[in-house]
Formats: sequence, structure tokens, C-alpha cells
Amino acid sequence: MLSTILLQAVAGAGLVKFGAALGAGLATIGAGIGIGRIGGQAMDAIARQPEAKGDIQMNMIISAALIEGVALFAVVVCGFILK
Repeated sequence: MLSTILLQAVAGAGLVKFGAALGAGLATIGAGIGIGRIGGQAMDAIARQPEAKGDIQMNMIISAALIEGVALFAVVVCGFILK
């Protein structure tokens, strides 16, 4: 919050909005890459050990949900900065 106030005082509102939009975009792209890597690695692991499919799939879903939650939090924070 303090950094937002300082950025508005120093750089003006235009640069702050650009930074918030850039941060939201990077958070979304990072989450997409992370979930894609989790899915790909899980498929490789299931191909190597089909008997462990249930455990691998459960861990994949939990990890994807955690990444999605962090990305959503980042986008919401950036959205608050945009207002």
C-alpha cells in the first residue's frame, strides 16, 4: 500500500496503472505456464508409472489449485491498484 502511494506521488497515475496492468498480465501468463508444466510432468509420470495414477493426479490437482489461487490473488491486487 505504501509503495502504491509513493508511486502515485512520484510517477503519476498513468505509470501506476501501466504497472498494475503489466503485473496482472504477468501473473496470468505465469499461472498458465505453471499449470501447463504441472500437467505435462504429470502425464510423463503417469506414463512411467501407471499404477501411481491416482496419487499423481491428486497432487497435480492440488498444485494447480494453489497456483490458480496465487494468480487470482495477484490479479485482484492489481485490480485494486487500477481503481
